[in-house]
Parts: sequence; structure tokens; C-alpha cells
Amino acid sequence: MKDHYLALGLGSGATTAEIKKAFRQLAALYHPDRNPSAEAPARFRAVQEAYEVLSDDTRRQAYDDNRRRNLLDSPI
Repeated sequence: MKDHYLALGLGSGATTAEIKKAFRQLAALYHPDRNPSAEAPARFRAVQEAYEVLSDDTRRQAYDDNRRRNLLDSPI
């Protein structure tokens, strides 16, 4: 399971405004048109996917529930 909070460099208690701010900063940093690095497109997609999930309240709630369930099943 991908950790969308980690992709944006945020904690699970982040507000919508913090999520949006982190996305904008990282999207600008890793956008393939601005960053010639070979890993930039993959990082940009990860940041974009994280934002899509965490910015939607319904999807974020489902993600958080699933994340908590996985942590309880495997507390590593």
C-alpha cells in the first residue's frame, strides 16, 4: 500500500490547505517539463495520485480507514 501522506511529506493530521500547498510545491519541483531527472515523471505521478486521494474527503476517509486497518493487522 502506498503511503500518500509520505509522498507529500505530511502527517496524517494535515489539513486540506496543507495538502494543497504541499502538492503545489512538489508538483512544481518534480514536473517533467521543469525537472530533467529520470525519476521526475514517476515522482510527479506519485505526488499527483496522493493529492487526488487526499484532497477528496470521501476518498481520504476510505484511505485513512484502510490505512488504520492495515496498521492494526501488521504493526511493523
